[in-house]
Amino acid sequence: MKKIRPVSDLRNNFSDISKIVHETQEPVFLTKNGYGDMVVMSIEAYERRQFESEIYYNLKEAELEAKSTSKRYAHKEVFSGLRSRLKNGEI
Repeated sequence: MKKIRPVSDLRNNFSDISKIVHETQEPVFLTKNGYGDMVVMSIEAYERRQFESEIYYNLKEAELEAKSTSKRYAHKEVFSGLRSRLKNGEI
């Protein structure tokens, strides 16, 4: 469930908001004059969301590439290539 608080709580109850975002790993939405104004979240939650966004972007990119070509790679080709790159320090 979304945590929604007035923006004044950021000033008046900072430690409470900090505790919430760290314990739940979910953002707190702050309102100003009854309208959404900003979001506060822990650094860990932010970094996790950034990482997930990057994964989704890469998957979408791979999906578009797969649609644009008929070339497919066998499992052995992919993993032998990855092993080779790991061995050479490329990854």
